Amino acid sequence: MARVLLFGPLRDLAGWRERTIDAGSLSGLKAAIAAEDAALAAALEGPGVQVALDQTLVRGDPQLAAGSEVAFLPPMSGG
Repeated sequence: MARVLLFGPLRDLAGWRERTIDAGSLSGLKAAIAAEDAALAAALEGPGVQVALDQTLVRGDPQLAAGSEVAFLPPMSGG
């Protein structure tokens, strides 16, 4: 089970900030989310969305351990 966190507009779109989802990999986690909410799944694949696994930015399809924390971060702006 992974602890999934959403921030900013991703949280607003989903209607939740934190949820526990059973998945063994990031792609499996995204598939589980897509099965529930296609609009959220599309947003998570959008440009600029980053993924942090246990507070470290990751790319690709990392494996998730029991108790992993996966945070989806919306595109950042600022100056």
